[in-house]
Amino acid sequence: MPVPKRKRSKARRDKRFANKGIKKITIASCTNCKSPIMPHAICQTCGHYKGVKVVTTKIERSMKRDEQRKAKAQKQKGGASKE
Repeated sequence: MPVPKRKRSKARRDKRFANKGIKKITIASCTNCKSPIMPHAICQTCGHYKGVKVVTTKIERSMKRDEQRKAKAQKQKGGASKE
């Protein structure tokens, strides 16, 4: 019965199985804005999941913050001019 002359190293052994776990990445498109997303994930662009608005996006939060800052600045200007 044939017997190997030397022990096969772990590196040589593991090289054979290195590519077994690689799979194709599937990319879906958002139903609302048609941007590419991972399947079963919330769209980072518009914040929709299965056609329903779930989260506020970074852009929407920044716009809301700007509006609040402008309102606060106008309130401070209006209060200063009345005195």
